[in-house]
Amino acid sequence: MDKTEIKEELYQQLKKLDEKYDAMGQDLSSYLDGLLYSDYLTYWDYIHLDTLLSLQNPRTSFPDEKIFIAYHQITELFFKLILMEIEQIPGEEGNTEKFIMRIDRINRYFQQLVNSFEIMIDGMEKEQFLKFRMSLLPSSGFQSVQYRMIEICSTDLRNLMNVSYREKIDPDGSEDVLYDYLYWKSGATELATGKKTLTLNQFDEKYSEQLKNLAKKYRETNIWQVYQKYHSSNDLTDQAIKSMRELDSVANLFWPLAHFKSAVRYLHRDPNVISATGGTNWQKFLPPKFQKVIFFPDIWTEEERNDWGKGWVMKEILNEK
Repeated sequence: MDKTEIKEELYQQLKKLDEKYDAMGQDLSSYLDGLLYSDYLTYWDYIHLDTLLSLQNPRTSFPDEKIFIAYHQITELFFKLILMEIEQIPGEEGNTEKFIMRIDRINRYFQQLVNSFEIMIDGMEKEQFLKFRMSLLPSSGFQSVQYRMIEICSTDLRNLMNVSYREKIDPDGSEDVLYDYLYWKSGATELATGKKTLTLNQFDEKYSEQLKNLAKKYRETNIWQVYQKYHSSNDLTDQAIKSMRELDSVANLFWPLAHFKSAVRYLHRDPNVISATGGTNWQKFLPPKFQKVIFFPDIWTEEERNDWGKGWVMKEILNEK
């Protein structure tokens, strides 16, 4: 490319920029002055590296607590990416290819989290964890609001209700009513008394209204609703179902089971079982076979729904075939 061609190319770019800023009532030359005087962008400034590395603030002097903090922060960043994908799905109702693309992206994020959970299972000394965890009371991973947002944006509230209430409460009721019967609220109960834990009370005080409003917003636009309205009967439906089955598996089987496996390792001590930091009943809360949370129930057979999570627990936890 010679000098004349370069000048013509730059002229055309400047012309387009001038038109862009003129339409906004802005002066292009002022923006060019700003570009001239501004410093070059650096990697560390762009991702706020110094700030990011300053966010791991342990409550104790045990070194492995930093692993615990950093991993949970990484998890929340992946949740943010998942929510970013979900937020775009309602605006692409008629495009099944994009629907599948976004579900597959979500699956990769979840799969990355599941695969990386060995960092938690094998990456900390049990003795350190059992000591520094006591300084974290009553906080709990249960209080991850982004994970609750993912659930609410993925399916109808009826599919998130506690199993024991699904036949008793009108599943088409208002979000304000159904919210009180969601499965994870029953999981955050004191083992001895059955009362709501401080962990749950803190969470509800901070997030209940936000989550109810989110449920109302996504009542007709959650992933399950969008699929049924726009993607359940075309040439790509089988591919969409395959991706959605993977999402159900990775989000509602493998992710909670990774937590369960970790809890068994760190909190099970024969002949006693150690309580979770939030007082949650993790033995009944984490295994999917008890909760049977399925985002997209109609794409699974009755036998698959009834055996939800059973095979994994028998193999990985009980060492049965």
